[in-house]
Amino acid sequence: MRIPDPFTLIIFGGTGDLSHRKLFPALYKLFLQKRLAPSFEILALGRKALSNEDFREQIRTSLQKDVDFESEQEILDSFMTHVHFQNLDVGQPADFLRLQQSIQSFHEEVQQNILFYLATAPDFFAPVARELAALNLNQEISRTTWRRIILEKPFGTDLESANLLNKELLKYFEEHQIYRIDHYLGKESVQNILAFRFANGLFLPLWNRRHIHRVEVTAAESLGVEDRGGYYDQSGAMRDMIQNHLLQLLAVIAMESPNHFDPDSIRDEKAKVLKALRPIHGSDIHDQVIRGQYIGSKIRGEVVPGYRDEANVDPQSSRETFVAIKAFIDNERWQGVPFYIRTGKRLPTRVSEVVIHFNGPGHQLFNEFTTEQRGENQLVLRIQPDEGVLLKFGLKVPGSGFKIAPVGMDFHYSDLNEDALPEAYERLILDALIGDNTLYARADAVQAAWKFVDPILDYWRQHPNTKLYGYPAGTWGPPETLTLFEGSEEDWRYPCKNLSNDDSYCEL
Repeated sequence: MRIPDPFTLIIFGGTGDLSHRKLFPALYKLFLQKRLAPSFEILALGRKALSNEDFREQIRTSLQKDVDFESEQEILDSFMTHVHFQNLDVGQPADFLRLQQSIQSFHEEVQQNILFYLATAPDFFAPVARELAALNLNQEISRTTWRRIILEKPFGTDLESANLLNKELLKYFEEHQIYRIDHYLGKESVQNILAFRFANGLFLPLWNRRHIHRVEVTAAESLGVEDRGGYYDQSGAMRDMIQNHLLQLLAVIAMESPNHFDPDSIRDEKAKVLKALRPIHGSDIHDQVIRGQYIGSKIRGEVVPGYRDEANVDPQSSRETFVAIKAFIDNERWQGVPFYIRTGKRLPTRVSEVVIHFNGPGHQLFNEFTTEQRGENQLVLRIQPDEGVLLKFGLKVPGSGFKIAPVGMDFHYSDLNEDALPEAYERLILDALIGDNTLYARADAVQAAWKFVDPILDYWRQHPNTKLYGYPAGTWGPPETLTLFEGSEEDWRYPCKNLSNDDSYCEL
């Protein structure tokens, strides 16, 4: 792996939850693995009045689960010498002048390359970019130096706001400098889908409408909204998961083979998929989209509240916590193949996976058995947890007769490496530092995704009486999702059927 050039990393929102839970643990692990440049500085910015010592102590606390304090104490101490804190109010231009002075106080070697990470609310994206540009902090000094900016989701709340935000940002930064992060694409198992598809001649000829009957994409969460009720009641599952994570994942599954394995070629093909999504309008929304909201229930003996009883949620809220969509891609490869996408909170477990359902034999010799008994051919690509690949097919049960039973051949990504799989933010931060934006969303792809979901959101807003199905917490969502399927024998795959009292692990 490439080692980045010396750099300065500026984190806006440096005292926030994302910085403590994800960014600093990722940076420390990269430092531990010697994946960062020998010379670098990290400057966290926040509105709190903290000294460097106070902030570093907070980071040490955040890293408790990531550090072996007995064997890594010296390494941690060394890492902390690169960490600094400065008070900054985005609304105060004078604070940005102090930021510039702080950067200039660092060693000249690290001043040339600067990565700005906006771990803030989207309302601050444009103001921060404007203030940085006012001090020329956005300007790349030479061809061999760089200035880049990472933006967290959500990138807009609809197509119009996304377009406006993009236009505003492009006043101050070039497109090649803007990195729109989607942590789903940073997952090792998502990246492996590219390798699985394009490095194996076995599956390349099968990846089309002639051999694939349907595709499922599932992202299930066992938790409710927790302490994010205020945010979630404005967002909902469509904006929080479908528009970004799952449509980006769908693009990886369905994209054409790029001519070259470089960032622009890969992102070109992903954007083509999103632009080819068939719009869902008017009455088609009733047939192709199911929305739900979890209601109070008892899970493994524990009473859990319904969505409307969560903190900071409107007691009359109609915000969806579950969405299932039947989508189509109008191109030569996928014409007529339904893509079933579902995501929800308070489902039985936390699991994300893609299921490829292959067509059956043209002439079925075992019609007396059900699809399940015949052993439907499935390819399961598990994103999380227990990342891996499972191929399911049918074989004869030993004994007389020809009863067919489904069997599976499975592979776990952990088998390739004794170490734990790298976290998404480790890969994405490192990619941004070396200038690889393959796994980052490009403006046209973001806009295409909003163009697909906007008509659905608009319809729900204009027709507030559109059915919102309640589903008990701890179940797989509204049973009405079965109406999306085109055949009476079709159903979702229900992973993790043998859950214990601990739903944190789900076997492939």
